[in-house]
Amino acid sequence: MIDACSIETGGLISIEHALQQIAGTVVPINTCERVVLKSALGRVLSASVYASINIPPDQNSAMDGYAFSSTDIRPNQPFSLSLAGTSWAGAPYSETLKPGECIRIFTGAVIPEGADSVIMQEHIQADNTLIIFPESTQPHKHIRDIGCDTRKDALLLSANKKLTAIDIGLLASAGIYDVQVYRKLNIAFLSTGDELSPIGQMLQPGQIYDSNRYALNALLDDNTINITDLGVIGDDKSALEESLVAASKTHDVLISTGGASVGDADYIKEILDKCGEVSFWKIAIKPGKPLAFGKINHCYFWGLPGNPVSVITTFQKIVSPALRQLSGEQSAKKTLQIQATCRTALNKSQGRQEYQRGILTQDKSGEFFVASAGKQDSNIMSALSAANCYMVLAVECNGVAVGEKVTVEPFALLI
Repeated sequence: MIDACSIETGGLISIEHALQQIAGTVVPINTCERVVLKSALGRVLSASVYASINIPPDQNSAMDGYAFSSTDIRPNQPFSLSLAGTSWAGAPYSETLKPGECIRIFTGAVIPEGADSVIMQEHIQADNTLIIFPESTQPHKHIRDIGCDTRKDALLLSANKKLTAIDIGLLASAGIYDVQVYRKLNIAFLSTGDELSPIGQMLQPGQIYDSNRYALNALLDDNTINITDLGVIGDDKSALEESLVAASKTHDVLISTGGASVGDADYIKEILDKCGEVSFWKIAIKPGKPLAFGKINHCYFWGLPGNPVSVITTFQKIVSPALRQLSGEQSAKKTLQIQATCRTALNKSQGRQEYQRGILTQDKSGEFFVASAGKQDSNIMSALSAANCYMVLAVECNGVAVGEKVTVEPFALLI
C-alpha cells in the first residue's frame, strides 16, 4: 500500500532544522519570583544557590557504636576503656573525652572533643561500664568530617536547574528556606473541528470525542506552567482568529490541534499569515507532518496536527524542548537512544523521519529487543498506549527486516 502522506516531500524541513529554528527564535523568560522550598519542586532556578553552612556542620558518627581516641589503641591486642557517657543525635556529649575513656554514640551524633574514632557496636563487648575493644580495632573509622558533603560558600545548584525532589532535599540540608525561580509560563491550548464532541456526551453521527485537549492538559502538567483550556472551536475562521489573537495578548504560548493541514477548513496557516508570522509549516517527520510554528503578537504559537498520535509525538519531540528553553531551563537534554534487535518487520517509505511505536524488552544477557506495538496509523492511540518506546527510523530508511538493529528511544528508563 502506498503511503499517500509520503508522496509530498517538497517544502518539508527536517526535524533537526525545525528544532534549530525554534531554538534560535525562542527567548527564555526573565521575570523571577521567590518561592518557599516546599513549593519549589519542578521550578527552574533563576539564581545559583550557595551553601551558607558546612554540611554537616559538625564532625559526627556514621555508625551506632563507641567513640574513642586512637591513642588508646593497643596494637595487636584487645584493650578496655571506661564508658564515660553518651552522645545522642541532637544531644551531644558535652565533656572532653579523657585518656582511657570512651562514650556510647549513635549515628549522626557529634564526635566529642578528645575522640577521633568510632567502632561499630557489634564489635565490642560490654561489662557494665567497661567496654572491651578487639585487637582488630582500626583508628579514624566511621567518622563524617565537617563539610564532607558540602563546604560553606560552595555551589549547591546552578542557575537554570529544574529542581528535582533530590535537589529539594539538598537545599533543605543546607537550611535554604526559599529560592529565586523564573515565573511560570502561561500557556493556552485548544482543539479545532466541527466533528469534536465533549466526553461525557453521546456521539452524534460523524462526531468523535475530543481526546487531544485531555492529552495536552496532561502533557502540560508541569510546575513551570499555568495552563488555560480554551475548549473547542469549530471550523469557523473568524471565531478561531478572534480566539487566537485574544489569547496571544495574555499568554506566552498558544497550542492548537487540528486545522494545520491543507483542507478547506484548515485555517491555522492562513490566520498566522494574517495576524502573526509563520516560521515554518510542515516537517519531514511521521507522524506529524502538518505542524506550524510562528508567533502572534509576542506569543509563540504551535499548530499541531489533528490526529491524536501526531499531537502527542510532535509535542514530545518539537514543543517540549522549546518549552524547557522558554522556562529558563539549562541546555536541552539529549534523548537517550539505544540499539535494539527488531523482532517484527517495519514498513517505511523514504523521505521522512519516523517515530514508530514499539515495545522494548531486555533479556537476561542484557541484550535489547524491540517489536512493533501494533498499527502505526496516526489515529491508533491503543498502540501508543501499549508502547514503551519510539523506534526512530531515519529519513533514508525504507524499512526494517526482522533481526536488524534499530534505534530506540525509551519513554522511561524502566522497561
